Amino acid sequence: MNEHMPLTLADWHAAYRGGASPADLLGALARRLADGPREAWIHRATADEVGTQAAALEARLAATAADPAGRAALWQALPLFGVPFAVKDNIDVAGAPTTAACPAFSHVAGRHAVPVQRLLDAGAVWMGKTNLDQFATGLVGARSPYGRPASTFDASRVSGGSSSGSAVVAARGDVAFSLGTDTAGSGRVPAGFNNIVGLKPTPGRVSTTGVVPACRSLDCVSVFALTVEDAAAVLAVMEGPDADDAYSRFEPGPARLPARLRIGVPMTPVLDATHAAAWPPAVAQAQRQGHEIVPIDFAPLHAVAQLLYGGPWVAERHAAVQALLEQSPEALDPTVRTVVEQAVGMTATDAFRGQYTLRAAQQGAAALWQQVDVLMVPTAPGHPTFAQVDADPIGANSRLGTYTNFVNLLGWCALALPAGFTEGGLPFGVTFIAPGNADAALAHFGAGWQAALALPLGATDVPYPGAPAQRGGWPAAEPTMPIAVVGAHLSGMPLNGQLTERSATLRAATTTAPHYKLYALPNTTPPKPGLQRVAEGGAAIAVEVWNVPLKHVGSFLALIPAPLGLGSLELADGTQVHGFICEGHALAAATDVTAFGGWRAYIADMKARSAPR
Repeated sequence: MNEHMPLTLADWHAAYRGGASPADLLGALARRLADGPREAWIHRATADEVGTQAAALEARLAATAADPAGRAALWQALPLFGVPFAVKDNIDVAGAPTTAACPAFSHVAGRHAVPVQRLLDAGAVWMGKTNLDQFATGLVGARSPYGRPASTFDASRVSGGSSSGSAVVAARGDVAFSLGTDTAGSGRVPAGFNNIVGLKPTPGRVSTTGVVPACRSLDCVSVFALTVEDAAAVLAVMEGPDADDAYSRFEPGPARLPARLRIGVPMTPVLDATHAAAWPPAVAQAQRQGHEIVPIDFAPLHAVAQLLYGGPWVAERHAAVQALLEQSPEALDPTVRTVVEQAVGMTATDAFRGQYTLRAAQQGAAALWQQVDVLMVPTAPGHPTFAQVDADPIGANSRLGTYTNFVNLLGWCALALPAGFTEGGLPFGVTFIAPGNADAALAHFGAGWQAALALPLGATDVPYPGAPAQRGGWPAAEPTMPIAVVGAHLSGMPLNGQLTERSATLRAATTTAPHYKLYALPNTTPPKPGLQRVAEGGAAIAVEVWNVPLKHVGSFLALIPAPLGLGSLELADGTQVHGFICEGHALAAATDVTAFGGWRAYIADMKARSAPR
């Protein structure tokens, strides 16, 4: 549909910087959407609504027409200048109806939801409200009186839900990005069924003020886009604390994941026949990128997943629609009503028992991150047809949540990514899951994954363009200090835990410039080296550079005993970083081990010499 329209954020930025008019481009897009397929949309912005937004942008451009510095400041202040987006219709847009796919619930919003307001303030232009499983209750995208969006790759198969319309319009290239919501996987399953990116933030990172709740304590506003960079740039605009949202918890985490990841995968993956053959190549791709695959038992996570619909959290869905359910039960989709009415027989005692079960599970799940850095799962076990969903509405839907339902209950973040196609030509997606607040780091990893596969964008057949030359904003991360370690703090060595327990991540394994000598210090436990810069006779010494969160640098340095300390090291590429050095007086009785090229090689040689023969 968008053969001549920009697709990605970089495309839209290039068009405007090249002189394109917002009124012309956005007006043309609005006309094309008005004439296009309707099933993904509940409400499309009128020509006047789009024109008003475009006119405001035109005025901003005109004000800087003769001022290059002002024009540059405009691009900086409005990072989403003129970029069109769609909004799932359980998220408020002022002056537009919010239906949550239930006509009896429809009302005109008096103000924008906080995430929408932040996007508009950044220059983005809303183009309409998208279809969804009613009240965001479902993972199929087929529980709506406004139509049943299909996968953009197979009209006989579901689009995935509940954010069905948002995924479809992003995959078709109708808009540059779209907003969904995710409680049980609604921002991930539709991404997998449409060959796009689905970014699900840590719960609380993005405000849900102005979002019709499904499970208010778990809901997340999610992003669908054609590239990870675009999704990350949108999250960077939306994220942040909100005093009006009692569940707002904005805590930036690490900027990067370790260079070589321990990726946890299901020991016994649950997959349908359509997807079974696509999973092993995806795992092999992770291995080709240099990561370690760690099979783990997912049974505890599946047990957590059962709490979402089999436990008292369904009462949160009841709380959101109780008045309508009591007054007009026929207004609800029959399957949605069946799900929500489970809460009627629940008690406060059930709610507390559920909380106790979850808290115990959260403690157990937290220990998982000592074994692996991220989880990798099939986004969905299979891709059902409409006929299969109609034959078993609840069972087919439940199966789609196999690898999604537990994530928000555990407070984690997730990123759904394209991973290829099945033998039948259906898109196959995987989801990477990381601890809470690791959103920025997970996005960096995801960008590398997408670049390595370089699959076409969504359903557009447009080749992956590569990372943009000028990347947009990025989700916030806590500041770090790069520290080079040379001895017992190296990966796998006795003191490495002092780094990992402070959430430090491996930035690079490299060497110093060839100006250093390495010594084995006497009488140290565990054995420790001393590094000294020399004027001549030096060598390149193996080191690792770790990003240590600034808030933990002090406690880390307190563990470093004399005669070691922190100074400046020159790396092989000429850059300077902080790193371990040794006071000169302590080297008089030390053994020169420079010839080994690094501490790991020296320790290996020492162990070999002491082994029984």
